[in-house]
Amino acid sequence: MYQEKPGQLHPSWQAVIGGELDKPYMQSLRAFLLQEKAAGKTIFPPSPLIFNAFNHTPFDKVRVVIIGQDPYHGAGQAHGLSFSVPDGIALPPSLLNIFKEIESDLGIKVRGKGDLTAWANQGVLLLNATLTVEMGNAGSHQKRGWETFTDAAIAALNLRREGLVFVLWGSYAQKKGEVIDPKKHLVLKSVHPSPLSAHRGFFGNHQFSRINEYLQKRGEAPIDWQI
Repeated sequence: MYQEKPGQLHPSWQAVIGGELDKPYMQSLRAFLLQEKAAGKTIFPPSPLIFNAFNHTPFDKVRVVIIGQDPYHGAGQAHGLSFSVPDGIALPPSLLNIFKEIESDLGIKVRGKGDLTAWANQGVLLLNATLTVEMGNAGSHQKRGWETFTDAAIAALNLRREGLVFVLWGSYAQKKGEVIDPKKHLVLKSVHPSPLSAHRGFFGNHQFSRINEYLQKRGEAPIDWQI
């Protein structure tokens, strides 16, 4: 495990998208975040966890990409991995539905913990489109630059890797994933696991078993989805 300043972007990602960090849009984003903190606003996740998804899943280790939209905006929830919450935090409704589908699809009983770090460590990039949010204010950091940064990460994976699985739940993720070449990668789409839409095709989509079948056909180990 690399030892660098907490919160710094992993060297494997620095090599492919590190140049983004010096671009004007990222400088503007940095200034915005500093201004928000100076105004006394609480930003989630904590600074050392902003790049958590990248740091748990180095560029060359990515096998599956699950695209989320925003970090959770409640106290203690966000820790830099899409859909995930730290142990001891109540399961958000979308995550609960993800676990229900895993149980139905694979017969795996999930134990009620919401920390998906074990997935990230197996090569599942849990990538939110926007990497920060103001406490209690959903979507507050959208269109500030994060989407451009995460677009660059997806474009780099699409271009430089092959045989990845991109999981696009809901119209937002599907739009963000339009750049992905389905001839090079497996692209799985469905409605979002939110309670508002899960019954319209998320439940019963069998995507977790399809991910593992695809990986195994490529001679790779399946993902152990047990949490």
